[in-house]
Amino acid sequence: MSRQEQRTTARTARLETVRKQQRASARRRTGLIVAASVAVVALVGGTLWSVVASSGSASPTQDKVALTGLQTYSGLARDHVTGSVAYPQTPPVGGAHSATWQNCGVYSAPVPNENAVHSLEHGAMWITYRPGLPTSEIGTILGDVSGQPYALVSPYPGLPSPVVASAWGVQLKLSSASDPRLKAFVDKYKSGSLAPEPGGECTGGAGSPQG
Repeated sequence: MSRQEQRTTARTARLETVRKQQRASARRRTGLIVAASVAVVALVGGTLWSVVASSGSASPTQDKVALTGLQTYSGLARDHVTGSVAYPQTPPVGGAHSATWQNCGVYSAPVPNENAVHSLEHGAMWITYRPGLPTSEIGTILGDVSGQPYALVSPYPGLPSPVVASAWGVQLKLSSASDPRLKAFVDKYKSGSLAPEPGGECTGGAGSPQG
């Protein structure tokens, strides 16, 4: 082999050695990148999981407001009658009532007891307030029942407290609409599950609500 050929062979060998080193270095870099990516994903995933776990571990009832002062009544009649009925509660929470229910919604004037009780039988909540209640308080009531198709809101002369929330067989007296128990009452009884006829009609009856 000539000296030129020897130099060419040596050069080729050195180039091959350099290429091998470059390929090995590239593999190491790729491995490091993959490892780092996995570590980042694991870290982010672990962080997200810990956030989800910590948020999910909170008790679903820890933010609920206890409905202290709630009064319950049983053995309520369900007869359809004509004329007025003398109810033992103010406002009534059940009992004999008109054959026509009160349309759910917001009223600026009192509604007949007998019609409202029929709405309660169908699963409605009846939020009543003393006439003259400040506008801001009425706004709070409307905010609490917003979006509830089975909410009936009306003023009621002679209430035992400024605001009274009623559903079939249950009642809560409140000194203010800002009392968090009002929203808790709405959340608890909006389904009408305690009513004899939950999901019954709350439109197509008596009255023209404002909203």
